[in-house]
Amino acid sequence: MATIEDVAKLTGLSRTTVSRVINNHPYVSEEKRKLVLEAMERLGYVPNSSARSLRNQKTSILALFIPRITNPFFSELVEATEIAAAEYGYQLIICQTRYSPEKELNYMNLLKTKQVDGVILASIQNEWKKLKPFLQYGPIVLCNEFDDRANVPTVRLDQVYGGYIATKHLLEQGHTKIAYCSGGYRSNVAKSREIGFKKALAEYKVSFHEQYAFRDAFHIADGKRVFQKMIALSDRPTAVFTGSDEVAAGIISEAVKCGYRIPEDLAVVGFDNQAITELTNPTITTVHQPVKQMAQKAVDVIVEKIQTKKYETKEIYEFPLQLIVRASTIGSELRKG
Repeated sequence: MATIEDVAKLTGLSRTTVSRVINNHPYVSEEKRKLVLEAMERLGYVPNSSARSLRNQKTSILALFIPRITNPFFSELVEATEIAAAEYGYQLIICQTRYSPEKELNYMNLLKTKQVDGVILASIQNEWKKLKPFLQYGPIVLCNEFDDRANVPTVRLDQVYGGYIATKHLLEQGHTKIAYCSGGYRSNVAKSREIGFKKALAEYKVSFHEQYAFRDAFHIADGKRVFQKMIALSDRPTAVFTGSDEVAAGIISEAVKCGYRIPEDLAVVGFDNQAITELTNPTITTVHQPVKQMAQKAVDVIVEKIQTKKYETKEIYEFPLQLIVRASTIGSELRKG
């Protein structure tokens, strides 16, 4: 943790001058005052008296970082986390990063200034080395998203297995031209699902073609866009595994609009098992994620860390995934059989 000497060294001013700025002494020039305040911010320096006050302060508020509240997966996670937090007497505030590294770091200052007691990261937009310094101010728990370099509790799913079972299901239906559709390139969740996807292909001795990979797809509109790109290929895929039920719904909507039969002309697998999967026609085969259990565990863990003040402990809590087979991959005749 930075000291007053560090601030003095960075500014080139005396320790006395820095102390005067900290204590709001009137006989300090505005130029020196600005220089000291900027150095304090850069170093993350908190005066001793303030630091003691912050350490003893308890807000009974948790912050949950998500990339996009309109994503049904994160909406469900928010609700489940709020319910779990309330059982402990905690309030929950939602920090929507919109996949912005800058926004994420700005929101992390809520922990630094002790406006929240702890942070649950459901997505990560920065390298862990940029987030780690905030641990000196309170606990951070990863939930859903993960980073193997992070020495903090992580509540996660076996995403490699999720990608594997989804792709294996399509292979079992006889598909060999399978497209892959994922979210952001920073996400370890998306990367792990792709590993599972390729693992299943390799097991069935099916080659992976980069032209069948579609990344940075998050919304229904993205699914529609991806479908148009797929049908523009000279050798079109007959199936697609997506990392989102929203994207799967977009693909199906656009496919039906263009006269495609699902799953006869194109089989589609989603991910999350959101309500939308049973509202589309046909309904969507997907991978179920136990969101409520994940949220409960994340809250259990972060409350325990707040109480024990042991923030840097590498603990992994992993929950199972399950394939839910519906009409978007298996025709009615086969399902009846």
